[in-house]
Amino acid sequence: MAVILDGKALAAQIKEEIKAAVAGYASRGITPKLTAVLVGDDPGSVVYARAKEKACAGVGIAYELHHLPGDTPEAAVIELIGRLNEDPGVHGILVEFPLPKQVNKWRVLDALAPLKDVDGMTAVNRGRLLAGEEGLFPATPQSCIEIMERYGIEIAGKHAVLVGRGETVGRPLMLMMLRKNATITVCHTKTVDMAAHTRQAEILIAAAGRAGLIKAEMVKPGAVVVDAGINQTDKGICGDVDFEDVKEVAGYITPVPGGVGSLTTTLIMKNLLKAMALQGVV
Repeated sequence: MAVILDGKALAAQIKEEIKAAVAGYASRGITPKLTAVLVGDDPGSVVYARAKEKACAGVGIAYELHHLPGDTPEAAVIELIGRLNEDPGVHGILVEFPLPKQVNKWRVLDALAPLKDVDGMTAVNRGRLLAGEEGLFPATPQSCIEIMERYGIEIAGKHAVLVGRGETVGRPLMLMMLRKNATITVCHTKTVDMAAHTRQAEILIAAAGRAGLIKAEMVKPGAVVVDAGINQTDKGICGDVDFEDVKEVAGYITPVPGGVGSLTTTLIMKNLLKAMALQGVV
């Protein structure tokens, strides 16, 4: 039976660390501030934006949401981001996706100051990740690594198989794992005999967006299994790993919900503090 990697417990622990850091800044008259830009009323985006507001309040971070109408022109969104870039009181900016069809995602991201890009989405931060330089990187891939390291799981020298190559999780996670000195195999929809690869993994990370894709027979006994997938099904939210099946084979496993996803918002707040350091604020 696998050891459950409890993301909720770790999130609570990291929040206390962030809270202590924020209190230290407050004693120097500095209040960290995160600003979110939401265009339209996508239900998921509205929920995520409010969840971040609650999380920030819990650790003493100021939070401001700019909720624009769904028909807002692209130029107006970019103009708002320009003002936030120039505002010294705003230390981090994130844009909620998806954007309405009249707003081009990449032009909006190109307008965002890289040192305030707490979601790690700009081309500059992606380039810094590729080059092995310091920058702000996406929270979900970071969560996968954080949850392993906090449980004392060694990454360096291990054979890690990553299932999924998406721009949000798979690709940045591949680079982050390389920075941790893992040996990486990346599987995707065109991979022939995927199970032959996954059965070799000492660390198996699922980020494909397909419910229950990873079965027990695809897992090496004793492997670390990290599930970065989140899928809405008739039975509720589940990951890419068949949890009940795989937990009997794996050595460690993250649940969904309660695993990687539980850390994501917390690590955005941790990125905010890193952004402040990179900006020279603290």
